[in-house]
Amino acid sequence: MRLGLISDTHGLLRPEALAALQGSDRIVHAGDIGDAGILERLAAIAPLTVVRGNNDHGPWAEALAETEWLQLEGVSICVVHDLKTLKLDRPADVVIAGHSHKPLIERRDGRLHVNPGSAGPRRFSLPVSVGELLLEDGEARPRLIELDIAPRRPIMRPR
Repeated sequence: MRLGLISDTHGLLRPEALAALQGSDRIVHAGDIGDAGILERLAAIAPLTVVRGNNDHGPWAEALAETEWLQLEGVSICVVHDLKTLKLDRPADVVIAGHSHKPLIERRDGRLHVNPGSAGPRRFSLPVSVGELLLEDGEARPRLIELDIAPRRPIMRPR
């Protein structure tokens, strides 16, 4: 099973992110969505699990949970936007989070932590990225995918 991972779109769903998520069996958005229309476009690709980020406001966002749990292919997964709000009230093999905009794959306390980074507006010199988890027989294999985004052209001002 291929679980597509995206976070911190902040109202911008890039065509490169959509292309990278094609073929996912399910998609997780780890918050700071920015626009309900993004969820509709992602759900057109695959079933969607979403958590609310600290910048998600309005009636559409209030309907979203701050934490979601998945059990897929023998792997227990906790999804949260900001790791500082993580409250593990049950075992989790994998924690998926966003918020920092920094792509990350790391083992902590025997648990796999994955942050797909930010797929929305570029922040500082951080890459624009998404991720995936390949799930099979109780194992999770993560991968980060840096999106090939054309650099911003400088604005030429008349002299």
